[in-house]
Amino acid sequence: MFSPSDIPATLLRDHSIKLVVADMDGTLLGDDHQIPAGLWPLLSRLDRAGITFAPASGRQYATLYEQFNDPAAQVAPRCFIAENGTNVVCDDTTVSTTMIAPDIVREVVGKVGRLAARGHDVGLVVCTPEVAYIDRTDPAFLDQTERYYASMRRVDSVAELSPDNVIKIAIFGFDSVEETIYPHLANFTGVAKVAVSGAHWIDVMSLEADKGHGLRHLCSQLGISPEQTLAFGDYLNDCELLQQAGVAVAMANAHPRIAELADYIAPPNSDQGVLTVLTRLLDGCDYVSS
Repeated sequence: MFSPSDIPATLLRDHSIKLVVADMDGTLLGDDHQIPAGLWPLLSRLDRAGITFAPASGRQYATLYEQFNDPAAQVAPRCFIAENGTNVVCDDTTVSTTMIAPDIVREVVGKVGRLAARGHDVGLVVCTPEVAYIDRTDPAFLDQTERYYASMRRVDSVAELSPDNVIKIAIFGFDSVEETIYPHLANFTGVAKVAVSGAHWIDVMSLEADKGHGLRHLCSQLGISPEQTLAFGDYLNDCELLQQAGVAVAMANAHPRIAELADYIAPPNSDQGVLTVLTRLLDGCDYVSS
């Protein structure tokens, strides 16, 4: 069984960590999909230690900003790696956006539409930096999408949208997408990034886009190196993030491929593993008090 003592208490100092990045669902958030209340004092302690905290998520920037705009937060995140790295924002300024080629947008939307016509229970979210568009509006689908997309607009058909400003296509399937939907998108892997981002989600992005790509842009903006980054993750869309970071921590509930990439394993998200590890590391610093 994991013990927090497996992670050196002096890790922040030993690796000159200047940035802590955490995935959201399955990592920072509990099984209730809420930010644990114990995060807010830890953000203040990180700030006093001169360490920036940034969420890195498949969620859109508007959603992340809304989630972290909490009255209990004396220090709120100022940097966000949103939409799986396709939209990076710091201090309310866009650092980078990575678009999908319009022809790929048309092909993916068409492919998923044909899968739905053949009986697959799937829905699409077509994401621009500002707004996510949907055309499926049944309550079961909306229940899954509204928690991730605070800025969402319904249209008659996502196939009729302009493909010119799309940063991500999110595909939700009510069955295991890794088994049922991903195989049908395998032919796109040479021209687009196809990432399984959860048991029911697949994200299609530019070949250049992933959370590691977003991390590099954010590090450049902050004037630090990726080696000075500590990253937490749990699922396949966190692969490049953990590979890019100087110190990689996987959750105990992580996908086996993510666990293999990690330098350390944290307790599961259901036990507030990110908070447990950060508390130990901050307690081990001689330059920041509780």
